[in-house]
Amino acid sequence: MRHKKHRHQLGVKKEHRQAIMASLASALFRHDKIQTTLGYAKALRPFAEKMITLAKKAAATDDTAKKLHFRRQALAKIRDVSAVHFLFAEKVSKFLKREGGYTRIYKLVPRIGDAADMAIIELIEADDQGYKAQPKKAVKAEEAPKAEEAVAEEAAEEKKPAKKAATKKATKKAATKKVAKKKASAEETKE
Repeated sequence: MRHKKHRHQLGVKKEHRQAIMASLASALFRHDKIQTTLGYAKALRPFAEKMITLAKKAAATDDTAKKLHFRRQALAKIRDVSAVHFLFAEKVSKFLKREGGYTRIYKLVPRIGDAADMAIIELIEADDQGYKAQPKKAVKAEEAPKAEEAVAEEAAEEKKPAKKAATKKATKKAATKKVAKKKASAEETKE
């Protein structure tokens, strides 16, 4: 049975899909970052990560026959000798300390022509921390009084606009009283 085998079909035949993945992977390994459709990026992620894993295995072993075997496995999938050489010789050093998750996908706005969902897929280096939240620093005993003073200052600043608003209202009332007095005096003079 073919349960859970229907992933990333991309609307093309198997051979065409393999050619697309080979082309996208070679571009990704050369440029570290490429822009493509979201569907292609999601399909490329597992493909590229498997190739990086082959490169890591080759770097980890001392047996030249195994290194050649891993390289030939990658060549069978990617089909670009220069891209595979670039991955195995230069790029693999970035991923030696990273345990999986070698790529990241950013979603972009839809493409103008056909409204296809666009994305950027990029390679992640080993020292990249990602989007983890920064740990909150504990307040030391010395800093606690300073924090209380800062809160008190903020409360005092909030009261200032309230006082200003009250004085503005009072000046408006006084101005309306003056206008009313002038109108009354003008009416008296007319009579």
